[in-house]
Amino acid sequence: MSKLKVGIIGTGSISTSHIEGYKKNPNVELYAFCDVNEERVKAAGEQHGVNRLYTDANKMLADLPELDAVSVCTWNSAHAPCTIAALNAGKHVLCEKPMAMNEEEAKAMQEAAAKSGKLLMIGFVRRFGNDCRILKEFIDSGFFGDIYYAKATYLRRCGNPGGWFGDKSRSGGGPLIDLGVHVIDLVRYLLGNPKPVSVYGATFRKLGDRRNIKGSIAYTSAEKSAQDICDVEDLATAMIRFDNQAVLSVEASFSLNIKNDKGTIELFGTKAGAKLDPELELYSELNDYMTDIRLAAPTALDFNGLFENEINHFVDCILEGKTCISPAGDGVDMMKILDAIYESARTGHEVILD
Repeated sequence: MSKLKVGIIGTGSISTSHIEGYKKNPNVELYAFCDVNEERVKAAGEQHGVNRLYTDANKMLADLPELDAVSVCTWNSAHAPCTIAALNAGKHVLCEKPMAMNEEEAKAMQEAAAKSGKLLMIGFVRRFGNDCRILKEFIDSGFFGDIYYAKATYLRRCGNPGGWFGDKSRSGGGPLIDLGVHVIDLVRYLLGNPKPVSVYGATFRKLGDRRNIKGSIAYTSAEKSAQDICDVEDLATAMIRFDNQAVLSVEASFSLNIKNDKGTIELFGTKAGAKLDPELELYSELNDYMTDIRLAAPTALDFNGLFENEINHFVDCILEGKTCISPAGDGVDMMKILDAIYESARTGHEVILD
C-alpha cells in the first residue's frame, strides 16, 4: 500500500502536534508545508525534512495533484477558505478547531466536503483522550443513569497568547472560541451529541491581555509582539440547553482574577456523578451510603499520544473507511452554539436555535 501524502497548511504552534502525529504513522508521508510566513515555513521544512514549501495554499494545491490530504492549522479566519480550496482540489481535510469563524462558513465547508466526496474531519482532540474514553465507558454502561446537568470550566488567570488569538478579525473571538470549544464539545460528545435548542450567554472585556504582568507567561502565540491587538473577550459564560433536556453551564477565560488556572468537567446523573479535575472522581450510592470512588488506573488527561490518536483516526478513516467520530456536522453544530452565545451576550437575551 502506498503511503498517504499529507500537506500542512499553517506551520504555527499547533501544527507541531499534527506533524509529530503524522511522522509516527507508518502509512503517512509528510509531503508539503505551507505558511504565509516564509521564514516560518522554511524553518519547519528544515526541522522536519520537508522540501516542498509554499507561502500560498492555492499554489500548493495546484502544484501537487498527488497530495492526498491536508491538515489546516492556520488562524481561524483562514480555516474556511483553506479547507474549501483543499476539498475542491480533491483532498481530504483535517481542520483544527474551531471549524470556522461562524456557522455560515462551517456550512459552506460541509457542503464542499459533500460535493467533493472527501472527508472533512474537525480537530476536536479531546474526543481522543484517555479521560474521554474512560468516562464514555461508564456512560455507555449506564453507570450515571440519565445525565441531566453538566458543568465545564476552562479558566486562565493570565493566559491570552497574544498574536492572532487576541485579534478578533482573525480569531473570531477570545477564550470562548479558543478554549470553551474544547470543553463544550467534550461534554456534548459524552452526552451523545444532543442538538442545542437554546443558549443564554455573557461575555466580558475587563482585564484585557494583562500585558503589564511581569514574569513568565506560559501561553504564547508564535507571532506574539508588543503591538498585538486585543479586542476579544477575556471571560465568557453560558448556559446551553439541549434537545434531550440536559443543560450545560460553561465558563472560559483568558484573564480572570483567580488563584490558579482551572479546567474541570462535571457530570450529574440520576444514578451517579463525576468530576474530572484532572483525575476522575465518581460520586454514587452503595448500600444507601453516599460513596466517592477513585479508580486505580490513571484517569487524568494524558497529552502523550493525544494528537497521535486523532491523526491515526483521520488516516484510518481515509485508508480503511472507518466512520469518523469527529465529522463536519458536529463542527457546524458547535459553530451554531458559539454564534448563539456571542449573540446572546450582545443582546442580553436568550437565543432560541432551530
